[in-house]
Amino acid sequence: MSVTSRYREAWEGFWREAPDEQGAVFWDADPAVTAGVHVTLFEPHLADPGLALVDLGCGNGTQTRFLAGRFPRVVGADLSEAAVEHARRADPAGQASYRVLDIVEKSETQALHAELGDVNVYLRGVLHQADPDDRQSMADGIATLLGERGRLFLVELSEEAKPVLLGLAQGPSGPPPKLAPIFRHGIAPGEVADDAVPEYLRAAGLTVLAAGQLPLTTTESAPDGTRIELPSKWLVAGRTS
Repeated sequence: MSVTSRYREAWEGFWREAPDEQGAVFWDADPAVTAGVHVTLFEPHLADPGLALVDLGCGNGTQTRFLAGRFPRVVGADLSEAAVEHARRADPAGQASYRVLDIVEKSETQALHAELGDVNVYLRGVLHQADPDDRQSMADGIATLLGERGRLFLVELSEEAKPVLLGLAQGPSGPPPKLAPIFRHGIAPGEVADDAVPEYLRAAGLTVLAAGQLPLTTTESAPDGTRIELPSKWLVAGRTS
């Protein structure tokens, strides 16, 4: 099983058109208000901080490069080849490594686990962008990567975020400039029920170890100039003996 070609092509189209400069993409916020905050929440729950970390859905690698300064080995992985090319261009020093990965494809996740062993995984705002039929397979693939010792840090938009996004998209002047390309490429955010996320993980054999709420900061501003923040939830999960 792998993700649909429509979904893959939508992301390829988006990333081929996306500018290289940091902050040009809607969710490409400074790590100080994203991964930096998340690592503080994540680190106390790591069973083995010496494991490699996979930034799943790494996009252009802004958060990946930050994470590379906090973990011994960091791999940015994304479904889109164009996104991975962005990430590599933005990291000439090779702070992290990058690769194309379809997390839904069982053979690919098994191969990556065979290469890296158990890993920790960082996943920010990915599930709501996935086809609903792929979400359980994504959770299963993450569980394969984690193995016995790895931990997952997941941040996902809460149900409350959907009306905020739709309100932005349907404003009198249309969606804000950084949100418009997402809709144009057919990547309109879908809703993931708040109680569905932990269920996907439990069905994959994982246990939720910690959870909380935290706004997801974007790079776009509202008409009054305030930074747009989307309601989101975070959790840490892994296998427990």
